[in-house]
Order: sequence, then structure tokens, then C-alpha cells
Amino acid sequence: MAQQLTEILHQWGLSPEMVIFIISLLPVIELRGGLIAAALLGVKWYVALPICVAGNMLPIPFVLLFLRRVFKWLRKIRWLKKPIDALEARARKRGRRIQTGPLIGLILFVGIPLPGTGAWTGALAADLFDIRMSHSLPAIGLGVLLAGAIMLVLSYFVPGLFGF
Repeated sequence: MAQQLTEILHQWGLSPEMVIFIISLLPVIELRGGLIAAALLGVKWYVALPICVAGNMLPIPFVLLFLRRVFKWLRKIRWLKKPIDALEARARKRGRRIQTGPLIGLILFVGIPLPGTGAWTGALAADLFDIRMSHSLPAIGLGVLLAGAIMLVLSYFVPGLFGF
């Protein structure tokens, strides 16, 4: 998915740095896809990492601040109630690991690049488990840095892993 999105955005005439920033902003793809895109586009790792971290972290304070209000509003739309409930249930299920040691759990949940984890899902889980923003935001930031370190090694220093 990151490779296809990279090609589309690059065809629009965006600079490689803007492409990886935009990809890192997106839920699900996040920094992990941004670093893969950076490697595909030939962006040096030391340029790519701060761009991807910034892109991944930019929406997180807004997610933490407004997520409950947005979900409450979306539930009023009958056909969206069920998907919102399912999303919250999934986040609760995946986020149970966070409850045992909230901050370390949140860092690891965000930082270990597995499907369904990342800063967006971590912010959702932190909100659902009522972890204060003053605690969750730094923990999510550390998790993003951990994910960045892992993905940096996988994207740049393990040849052929992602097919390039």
C-alpha cells in the first residue's frame, strides 16, 4: 500500500519529503509507511526519520482532544454507529495490554510495528482507557520514536525486505 500511495503522490509532482510527510500523517500507514516510502524515493534516512516522526505525531494531540466528541457526533448517524462501536471494541481489545502498565504498555503498543498498532490506535486506546493527555502524548511520542528506529533498520538496512 505504501508503495502505491508513494507512486500516486509522487506523480502529483510533490517533493519526496512532502510525500513521506503526507503518508506519515495517515492512520494505519503512519510513520511505518512513510519510512518505506522514503527508502523507495531515495530520501536519506537521517532526513526521512524526523519528517516521518513529525508527520506521524502532528495529528495525535487533536485525536486525543477531539476523538470522543467526534465519535459521539458520528454515532448520531445511524449507519455509522455500528462501525464506530466496532472500532472502539477493537481498540479496547488490542489496548488491554496497555492497562497493566499504562505508560510502558502504550509505548510498546505504539512502538512495535504490528498490524493494528501505531500512534492513531494508541491515541484511541489512551482515550478509551482515560489516560491523561499529559501522560499519553509523551508515551505515544516515545512509541513513535521506537517504531521509527525499528522501521528505519527494516526499511534502510535489511535489503530486499519490502521488495526493493
